[in-house]
Amino acid sequence: MAIWALADLHLAFSTPNKRMDVFGGAWVNYTDKIAANWRRCVAPGDLVLLPGDISWAMQRQEALIDLDWIDALPGVKVMIRGNHDYWWTSSSKVQALLPPSIHIIHNDAFHWHRVGVAGTRLWDSSEFSFEGYIDYIDNPIIKQFSAPSPSAEETEKVFLRELGRLEMSLKCLKPTAQLRLAMTHYPPIGPELLPTRTTALLEKYGIQYCIFGHVHSVRTGVNFSGQLNGIHYLFAACDWLDCHPLKVCEWPML
Repeated sequence: MAIWALADLHLAFSTPNKRMDVFGGAWVNYTDKIAANWRRCVAPGDLVLLPGDISWAMQRQEALIDLDWIDALPGVKVMIRGNHDYWWTSSSKVQALLPPSIHIIHNDAFHWHRVGVAGTRLWDSSEFSFEGYIDYIDNPIIKQFSAPSPSAEETEKVFLRELGRLEMSLKCLKPTAQLRLAMTHYPPIGPELLPTRTTALLEKYGIQYCIFGHVHSVRTGVNFSGQLNGIHYLFAACDWLDCHPLKVCEWPML
């Protein structure tokens, strides 16, 4: 099987007022592009990792429209929560909503054909910044989606809580998982690919690939993917990939 990744789908079938095209040309007709590219490369037995910001829905029943759309696409899907997944409340309530081909990670891990996947949303870190790599779009519609900036103390508190949740998930990886993957919505590493508290934790638990998203409107020619201390860090934001799933690796189904 092949393992694919695509972060930040930002589906809005139930909330059409949250148009994504205000974020730039990459988002014009984005759901059509996602579906076409997905069907072109993903086989029914493949695994697809979705690192957060799945749906703009505010309520679980609204999100079901978007989840059913994902379910109709090929592959087994595994997702984590992003900072805009407001519909995602308790894991039990989300589990009860999920269509057959979709699985979630919420303080636990997912296992499939000797592949183990851990993950959490994560949060902003004071260790690095992406501001110099992004083309900011000043748009009043975008501003209404944004919450007030938290203080440095509040940001650090949330980050440490998420780091604890990541370790909780990593501890759930089984020893039989020969391929060990992690998903974070927020980047675990900065654009210079230097060590961070998160990369140290991923190394501690033997992660081989870490996939993330969250950062948008990245300048042309910039690439946040790379390797550090044996881990492949893969940036999979939908607009940066032009709505095309990123192939992580291939893995034998034994």
